[in-house]
Amino acid sequence: MTVRVLIAEDQGMMRDALALLLGLEDDLEIVAQVPTGAEIVAAALEHAPDVALLDIELPGRSGLEVLPELRAALPGCAVLVLTTFARPGYLRRAMEAGAAGFLVKDGPVEELAAAIRRAVAGERIVDPALAAAALRAGPSPLTDRERDVLAAALDGATIADVAARLHLSESTVRNHLSSAIGKTHTRNRIEAAQLARHNGWL
Repeated sequence: MTVRVLIAEDQGMMRDALALLLGLEDDLEIVAQVPTGAEIVAAALEHAPDVALLDIELPGRSGLEVLPELRAALPGCAVLVLTTFARPGYLRRAMEAGAAGFLVKDGPVEELAAAIRRAVAGERIVDPALAAAALRAGPSPLTDRERDVLAAALDGATIADVAARLHLSESTVRNHLSSAIGKTHTRNRIEAAQLARHNGWL
């Protein structure tokens, strides 16, 4: 049986290398390659892959944002999340959204090919050390709106900038930031945003 694979990766060289190396496997066929999150579902519906490889950091919409939509649109497609960032919160979010596996990009291509085959067979693939770290870190304590506000504040934006960006009042932004700072046990919004990003909550 030939396994049909979709690759969603924004870096052209990485996407081409993955397609080339995986294409050398006798039982794998690369049926689609997309550089942005917005293109994933349409490409999957058009090409009907058995497995989708999703990068997290994609322009427009992240792989984690698109994952539930892809699973709903194509339930028979197993999703493997590939990332440079082995963050426990990313792993938890991916698995809760229905990913079949979570892999770090620095592994050998043979491991990725094996993971694709295992995903098609219905297995879940997660690095044991990363799984243990995710359990230790626990779920994100942040609400969706607190995550939005922290993500907008990550680059050092002012309260006014965040409010304008998210179409919220400045007092609402302050309330969300204050709550997020308390939940993350940090001293200010920059520390809270950095900790949340480090844990994969953003």
